[in-house]
Amino acid sequence: MILLQTEGGGLVSLLPILAMVIVIYLFMLRPQMRRQKNERKFQTNITKGAKVITTSGIHGKIVELNNDGTVLIETGAGKIRFERTAISMDLTNKLNAPKKK
Repeated sequence: MILLQTEGGGLVSLLPILAMVIVIYLFMLRPQMRRQKNERKFQTNITKGAKVITTSGIHGKIVELNNDGTVLIETGAGKIRFERTAISMDLTNKLNAPKKK
């Protein structure tokens, strides 16, 4: 059996592992960080009167914004206090958009 040895054998064996790390970063970690950044921006820019959906699926309208990170949402069942982080989507633009025929 003939064994071939190269001088840069250690570096060559690390290239596939390095390539996998780069691919994981580009296709998984970077988009996730971008989504989190957009979500934080959305949660800090919430305005009073916006129609929203919480992460638990409750639809309502924001009645009050507090400095402690909570919001008061008016739903069909009454008013409920949520953390800002529990708001997942703003429906104001979708509800006010012209209907497509």
